[in-house]
Amino acid sequence: MSDTLLDTEIMEFHKEIDARGLNCPLPILKAKKALAELESGQVLRIVATDPGSVRDFQAFAKQTGNPLLSHVQQGAEFTFLMQRK
Repeated sequence: MSDTLLDTEIMEFHKEIDARGLNCPLPILKAKKALAELESGQVLRIVATDPGSVRDFQAFAKQTGNPLLSHVQQGAEFTFLMQRK
């Protein structure tokens, strides 16, 4: 897990959304909107606190084809890096 954390810290992202305090489906809806504003290949960073967001973002990535590059939990926060296909 420390490798993933390191990757998240050094990986470049193009846009970030703060979904802390929001519950499903709001983090996914915010991510969907933000991804639509990015160009193909760009990376979105999402910070969420909903424990269900891990499962939600994995399913969202599979459904949309946008790769989930990493997800890391630090305390009660989850950080995701998702790439626009």
